[in-house]
Amino acid sequence: MAVRTRVRGGCVVAGAAVLAVAVASGPAAGADQWRPRPGSLYISDLPTTESWRAAPIARGWGDSYDACLEGWPEGRPEVNVWHRDFTTAETAFAQQKVVVFATEAEAVAFAEATRHNYAGCANRPQPPGVTATGYDHGVVDVEEGATLQGMYTFDADAHERPHFNYLWGVGRDGDTVTLVLWSSYWGEPPVASWKKTLRTAVNKLY
Repeated sequence: MAVRTRVRGGCVVAGAAVLAVAVASGPAAGADQWRPRPGSLYISDLPTTESWRAAPIARGWGDSYDACLEGWPEGRPEVNVWHRDFTTAETAFAQQKVVVFATEAEAVAFAEATRHNYAGCANRPQPPGVTATGYDHGVVDVEEGATLQGMYTFDADAHERPHFNYLWGVGRDGDTVTLVLWSSYWGEPPVASWKKTLRTAVNKLY
């Protein structure tokens, strides 16, 4: 892990996850509250099986493109959050979200709560005609750890694009969490390649 100049808080593991994040990280987004932005992915860090384009890195959570992140989490911090969208001509979408918390304990809680949220996504009620299957693609050995989960959905009522695949990566380095997301309606999910991208994303934070 790279040496850092900023001071972290204590490392007590929180069990109530999102509540701790909301209480400690909820003040208004004043300019003096923003820390230097951590490093983020480049187009060249994504799997070369797609021809990617990238939007500029922007502050905030960005849009949610799947139900598992819709409004997630309640009371989420609005400062020290960045996102970047990656797109292809039509078949795939990717996004990186980066969140810096006030303490490492909050980062631990958020990462665990987010993994739990993804793990339960396929078991939630789906739209009529849609079936969902969840996958645990295992861990990535990098910094304080990362995991990759996924989901496949099939819409029996869709005349076009009935198949959809999702990959959800969650990684942490100290008090900073990154979410590295992929989705497509074409072909198999690039699990091995996306694990490499997730590892790169965590390594580039600091």
